[in-house]
Formats: sequence, C-alpha cells, structure tokens
Amino acid sequence: MQFKILLSNLYYLLVHEDGQVNDKEVASGFSMAAAEGIPEAELKIQLEFLKNKNSPEILRECLMAIKKLNRKQQIRCVAWMCVIANADGFMDKAEWHFIYQLYHKELNLPLDEIMKIQKDLNTSFRERSSSFRPVKVAAA
Repeated sequence: MQFKILLSNLYYLLVHEDGQVNDKEVASGFSMAAAEGIPEAELKIQLEFLKNKNSPEILRECLMAIKKLNRKQQIRCVAWMCVIANADGFMDKAEWHFIYQLYHKELNLPLDEIMKIQKDLNTSFRERSSSFRPVKVAAA
C-alpha cells in the first residue's frame, strides 16, 4: 500500500471512529492531503471506495502497511491523525483510543517524537487552513 493511500485510509478510519464526521476534521484531512501531495480528487475517490469496505478490514490492511514503513513515516502518519482528531478542538475518547492503539500498542512509537511532528504539522496546517473550505464526506 502506498504511503498516500495509507494516510487516506487512516484518515477515513479516524473521522468515522467516533460515529460523527466533523466538518473541521474533514477540512483538516483535505489539508493533510494537500500537504502530502494527494490531489483532492484522488482523496475523494479513495474515501468513496472505502465506504464499501468494513472498518476492521481497512484497519487490518493499514496495520500491515504502516508496519512496513520506516519509523519517520510511521510517526508522521500518527502525528497527522493527532492533528486531524484535534481539528475540532476536542479529541474524542474513541479517536484517542484509535491513535493510542496505533502508536503505542501496534508500533511502539515514542509519544514525544509524535508530538514534535504534530506541532510542526499544526503550524503548517494553520497556514493552509484558511485556504480550504469544508468538504462534506458522507457517513459510512
């Protein structure tokens, strides 16, 4: 699985984790895509494709793929999920559980390194966010 597809899939899982798709989280996902060189049209196609798959299957595929990445890329993926989960000003318990399982249980990544990258991404996100409009993503 390509890095860009993995990010898109993790994003899909995260925004649906708490059962509510939030406009700010959606907008931050599109900002993430732009920052990572994922065209908006490609992201929309991938999100539409994922609606036809079940979440446990998507997660299983994501875990297999992320474990093949180098540590720097793994940290970047998790940091993006933190940025997106916090986009609405609140990280839901289900979102936190998803992220914790990913970075701690599955990847054994240090939180301080994730938070450093998250801080960098937040800075660039704030710069980009004013140019993005909320995009509706239909619930799964």
